[in-house]
Amino acid sequence: MREASSPSLITADPPHTIPQLLAWRLEKDPTSTYVERKSSLGVTWTPMSVQAFAEEVISVAKGLVTLGIEPGDRVALMSRTRYEWTLLDFAIWAAGTVEAVRERVPGLGPVLCIDEGAIGRLVDEGAGVPDAEIERRGSLAAPDDVATIIYTSGTTGRPKGAELTHRNFISLCREGSIGLYDVCAAPGSRTLLFMPLAHVFARFIQVLCLASGAVLGHTPDTRNLVADLGTFKPTFILSVPRVFEKVYNSAEQKAGGGTKLKLFRWAAKTSIVYSRALDTPQGPSAALKAQHALADRLVLHKLRQALGGQAKYAVSGGAPLGERLGHFYRGVGLRVLEGYGLTETTAPTAVNRPDNIKIGTVGPPFPGASLRIADDGEIQVKGAHVFRGYHNNPEATAEAFDDGWFRTGDLGSLDDDGFLTITGRKKEIIVTASGKNVAPALLEDRLRGHPLVSQVVVVGDQKPFIGALITLDAEMLPGWLAGHGLPEMDVATAAKSHAVLAALERAVARANEAVSRAESIRKFHVLTTDFTVENGYLTPSLKVKRARVLRDFADEIESIYAG
Repeated sequence: MREASSPSLITADPPHTIPQLLAWRLEKDPTSTYVERKSSLGVTWTPMSVQAFAEEVISVAKGLVTLGIEPGDRVALMSRTRYEWTLLDFAIWAAGTVEAVRERVPGLGPVLCIDEGAIGRLVDEGAGVPDAEIERRGSLAAPDDVATIIYTSGTTGRPKGAELTHRNFISLCREGSIGLYDVCAAPGSRTLLFMPLAHVFARFIQVLCLASGAVLGHTPDTRNLVADLGTFKPTFILSVPRVFEKVYNSAEQKAGGGTKLKLFRWAAKTSIVYSRALDTPQGPSAALKAQHALADRLVLHKLRQALGGQAKYAVSGGAPLGERLGHFYRGVGLRVLEGYGLTETTAPTAVNRPDNIKIGTVGPPFPGASLRIADDGEIQVKGAHVFRGYHNNPEATAEAFDDGWFRTGDLGSLDDDGFLTITGRKKEIIVTASGKNVAPALLEDRLRGHPLVSQVVVVGDQKPFIGALITLDAEMLPGWLAGHGLPEMDVATAAKSHAVLAALERAVARANEAVSRAESIRKFHVLTTDFTVENGYLTPSLKVKRARVLRDFADEIESIYAG
C-alpha cells in the first residue's frame, strides 16, 4: 500500500463557514469585483462589487425567510449555469438552509421560477425582514453542518446524495487560494463558468473565487462559448477533456484541406514536440525554439485568441485528458493542470501545480489531502475536504469508508514523487470470457480524440474479445467529409459509409497501440443515436451513463459478437 500527502497551507483562523467567508471578503475589500454579468446584447460585462453582491444576497435571503423557510430546511435549485444560481446559493446559505436536489420531493413547498421574476419577488417580499435576522441565521451554521447535498453522477448505478459541509468547501478554497495562487488568486485572475452548477466542480469554483479574489462570470450556453470567451477574456478556464478535444478538432477542421491543413498539422506537431522537450534536462534546442516561434506566429496564436487571448491556465477534470493534448496545449501557451476529484471530495483531491506539472498524471495530493493506493489498486482519500456521508443512506456511507479513508472506487497508482495516475474504475472493469481484466477508460479516451467520434463505450464483459459502441459527432461530420472530398451525408448514412468506417478502423488501430492484444478492440458498432445530456445518456458533466447504455443497446452489443 502506497501513500502520499500534501501538507496543509492554512491556519486555524476564520472564516470557517461560507456565510463567514462572504463577511470576511466584504470586510477585506468591499469595492473589489466578485462577479461580472453579461449584458443583454452579450458583448459587454458589467462588474458587481463584493458589497453590491452581499447586499443582494441579504435581500434575497430575507425573501426566503418570508416564505416560511427555517434554519436547516432544504431548498432545491434547478437551473442552467447563470448568475442567479450563485446569488441564490449564497442567499440560501445566509438564510441558514441547505440546498439539495432530490428525486422525490414529498411535501414540496412554494416553487419560484427565475425567469418569471423569482428574484424580484423575493426581494420585494423580504423588505420588512430586519438585517439582524439574516445575521442571526447566518451565524447558526457550524463548520461541520451540511452546506449542500449534491447527487453523484450515477454513471454505473443510482445517484447518491453526498452531504458536503461548510468545512469541506472552506478548507479547499483556502488551500486553493494559496496552493494555486498563480492560477486563481494573482491580481487580474478571472474565469468564465460554463460547466453545470449542479456539478460539484462548478459549485466549488464559485466559492473559490470569493475566497481568492478572482472575478467570476457565467455563461449558460456553450454554443456561444467562443464569443463569450472573446469578450470576457478569462485568465484561467475550467472544463472537462471533451471540450479541449472539440477545440482541437474544430481548429483542425477549420484549416480545411491542402496546404492549410498540412500547416496546421505541422504547427500542432511542433507544439507537442516543443512541450515534450520542456521536460528534458537540456530543454528545447535552438532550432526547435525557432520552429515553435514560427508555428506560433502562423497558427498557434489563433487558438489562444479563440480562448479570449488572456488564458494562461486551464484546469481539466472529470476524465483523463491524454498526454498528447496536454503537450499540445502547453505548446500553444495554455498550461492545462489536470486534476482529479469526486463529488464526495468537494471536487479537487489531486492536481498538477503550475510550477510542477507531470503531463499524463493528475498531479500530487491537493494541499491538506492524503492519498493511498489499496492492495487492490483502489484510490483512497482522507482530508478535511471529504464529505461526511450519503444523505439518508447509512449503509452506503459505511461501505464508502475504510478506517477513515474514503474509498473512491477508482483505480490508480502513485509514482515516487507522489503524482497520481488514474488507470480505471473498479465497477467498469471488464472481465472477458478468458478471464482478462480490461480497464475501458484508456481505449475510450484515445478513440474519442478522433474528430469523427463523439462518444465511445468499450464492451466485452464475459465475451470472447473486446468490442466498442461508437457514436459520430454530428457537428464535426460535415467538415470531415468535405475535407476528405466526400459528399454530404447524415449520421445514419455516414454510419454505413465505407470511407467513414475505414477512418474509424484506423482510429481504433491507433487506440489499440496503447494496450496488449488481449485488451484491444477487435470489432465495433457505429450507433446512429448520439449520447447526450438531453436523451439521458450523459450526465451534466458529460460522463456516459454506462449502465443505461449497456441496457438500452444490448442488441447492438450482441451484434458485435454474432457469428
